Amino acid sequence: MNTGKVRFGVVGTNFITDWVIAGARQDPRFELVAVYSRTQETADAFAAKHQIPYAFTSLEAMAASPLIDAVYIASPNFLHASQSILCMQYGKHVLCEKPFASNAREVQEIIEAAKKYQVTLMEAMKPTLTPNFLAVKNNLARVGVVRRYFACYCQYSSRYDKFKEGIVLNAFKPELSNGAMMDIGIYTVYPMVVLFGRPAKINASGVVLSSGADGQGAVNLEYDGLNATVLYSKIANSSLPTEIQGEDGNITLDKINVIRTVSYIPRLQAASGKGPEPLPEDISAVTDKDEYFYEVAEFINLVQSGKKQSDINSWENSLITLEIIDEVRRQLGIVYSADKK
Repeated sequence: MNTGKVRFGVVGTNFITDWVIAGARQDPRFELVAVYSRTQETADAFAAKHQIPYAFTSLEAMAASPLIDAVYIASPNFLHASQSILCMQYGKHVLCEKPFASNAREVQEIIEAAKKYQVTLMEAMKPTLTPNFLAVKNNLARVGVVRRYFACYCQYSSRYDKFKEGIVLNAFKPELSNGAMMDIGIYTVYPMVVLFGRPAKINASGVVLSSGADGQGAVNLEYDGLNATVLYSKIANSSLPTEIQGEDGNITLDKINVIRTVSYIPRLQAASGKGPEPLPEDISAVTDKDEYFYEVAEFINLVQSGKKQSDINSWENSLITLEIIDEVRRQLGIVYSADKK
């Protein structure tokens, strides 16, 4: 494996890009050399903030540049597919922020582009690449036959206050392929797909706001012998954990989006159901790395080893996730501009 540096350009100058850069710089192989923004002023300001040598206001010019090997894309959701494909056309490897695209059709298009141009492509879904998610996978057999997956991510959005004042910001605009499921609900769905694959049935309910975007939702999903339920919201908070329930025990995660603690609790073995309650066993991983370090490290590993996709954040897992989200939106009546193309 080549252990030299991978030279990155970034698309998007918001706080998520700030966070990813901070985590990525913990990997000595990461080199940030370029930024793209629509305006020179924004591009220059971001470049100065992060000591980035080159600033572009043309994405095509950055994609065509020999200065970079790979691109991290954190633009609005509706641009993910077109920008990913443009960069891949110029032979650049692409790490694209979640959600991968607006819908499953667009996911298929970017996968086909990755195959055509023979580049590495990965969705930047961070929790599934962390040591604590690996701890879940490594201990999953201990719960025995899995009977239920429950995940919850509900976080009241400050942008919802503006919405109630009559100001619709990007977070609640369906024309930008935004809303509660695409923003945070996807964190409950993607790990489920990594662990259990494609569900057989999907039943969704939710609150659709006046803008046409979803404010919150609840989805029941059926697998063979396994029920899954995910809750997500941008209009209310929740402190509920995520849990995988099995016939022999349970695994509990404090948060599905940022997994800090993981515990295993064996089933009470006494036939009568009486006796001392079993104590939870802390199976959390110990790490000194930033939560965003792992997705960038995984991506760099792929690029340097010549692999086109991750075994965990695979093209198939990203596609299944967007197929699920498409069906949830269909049941809730949520339509994006990208669906009409």
